[in-house]
Order: sequence, then structure tokens, then C-alpha cells
Amino acid sequence: MTDEDLSGFPLALEGPDVPMVSFRTVTKRYGELVVLDALNLDVAEGEMVTVIGPSGSGKTTVLRMLMTLETINGGVIYVDGKPLTHMPRNGRLVRADSRHLRQMRSNIGMCFQHFNLFPHMTALENCMEGPVHVLGIPKAEARARSEELLDMVGMADKRDQHPSRLSGGQQQRVAIARALAMRPKVMLFDEVTSALDPEVIGEVTNVIRRLVAEHNLTMLMVTHQMGFAKDISDRVCFFYGGRIEEQGAPDELFGNPQKERTQQFLSAVKEAN
Repeated sequence: MTDEDLSGFPLALEGPDVPMVSFRTVTKRYGELVVLDALNLDVAEGEMVTVIGPSGSGKTTVLRMLMTLETINGGVIYVDGKPLTHMPRNGRLVRADSRHLRQMRSNIGMCFQHFNLFPHMTALENCMEGPVHVLGIPKAEARARSEELLDMVGMADKRDQHPSRLSGGQQQRVAIARALAMRPKVMLFDEVTSALDPEVIGEVTNVIRRLVAEHNLTMLMVTHQMGFAKDISDRVCFFYGGRIEEQGAPDELFGNPQKERTQQFLSAVKEAN
């Protein structure tokens, strides 16, 4: 699909129940390999959606599309009713330019499995960097906000430490605070516990639990931790072959999966654990 094929997509989503995130027949290919196959997915404001599935099913690609780390080959992604991957021009949608992407990306925060903290900055400086230099927030305000967030993730006493002095779980909690400091409307979590030692995974999952319970953030999470997904999600989507094979409330999907591929996947995960 090219920009000339986008006449069927609205310039913006309007109405009382506009989803915070909307994938409209989104396709992503790498050469002949189709990673996302005409994906349709809506995430409501304040909803916590977890994406599960085997390797190569397209689940992490969903997050990379939202972070504009990759371009899509077809369809349109909307965030808060506005096109993310495209922009209106002369009454039609065209591919987004870098300025539009930067502006829209400011609505989205992401935590990766590898923490990507700035090694030469303290925990506090890591959290302040984006608000000051990207959002233009005064330093005093950014400091106050960052200190509040570090306290929320249980890292107030480590605010003056550099990443090399922090454990993996502590670094990931700082990374979550840093993402939240940008005041995103959408938070993305990509296997945020997979690089952690088992004994510190609880540090990070507890922070995410608190975010879900206390903040009206829209969240998308990719994880291999089925118990965590069941406990924390409003909805779970099982991806297979670049499509949503099955989705539903956690109790339904984990307790009584309807599709054979979902059953096989969950059975294999259970045996592996």
C-alpha cells in the first residue's frame, strides 16, 4: 500500500469513544517476510493490554511501530485520534515527516528489556534530561517531577548514583521513572523483566502493578511472564503469524483458550516453566 491508497482512512478519529491507540489494517514486511499482516487493534484510554505469542509472531514489532523505530508498509496508526505514521496534507493523508513524528512520539514512553540509561548521568539526571532538553521544562520543575517519580519507583535513595552502581532491577525502575518523566499518554513495556535476575523481577513488576492501579495510563506490554500478564492486564492478545489469533480478558484467555494455536502456545509455556 502506498500513500495514494489511503483515501479510505480518516484524517483523524473522532467521537466519544476514540481509542488511545488504533492500528488500522497495518502491515509490516521485511522483504518477502510479512511480520504484521493487516493488523487491526484498538486500545482504549487507560486500558492495559498485554501481547503474548511465540518468537517471530510480530508482538515486539507492534511496539516498535508505535515508537516510530520502523516504518509501516500499509495501513495507518493513530494515537489519541491523530495519525502517527501519517499526517494530513491538502485533505488527504501522506507519510509523516520527521517533525510530525517527533511531535507525536512525545506522547509515547517506552521501556526496553535493556535499560538504555545514559551511563555518565546519575539516576536523577537521567530522568531530568528529556523533560529539560526535549519538552523545555524548567530545571527546577523537572527536578521536582523526577524526584517524585524516583520516589514512586522506590529509587529516591539512589538518585545520585550512576547506572554502573545500580542492580539490573534498580536500573529498570529508573528507566520506568525516566519514561514517565516525559508525561506520555501511552506507555510501552518490551520484555522489561527478561534481562533481570529472578530475585529482582518482583521489584519491577510491583512498579508496573502500581502504575496500573494508580495512574490512568494507557499501556501496552509484551512479556513472556504469563502469570504477570494474567494478574495485571485488562486484555491479553495472543499473536500468531502477524495477526491477533485470539484475545480476551485474562481469565478467559488463560483459563479457556478457544483457538488451537493459543492452546498449544500456553501448553508449551506451562511445560517450559
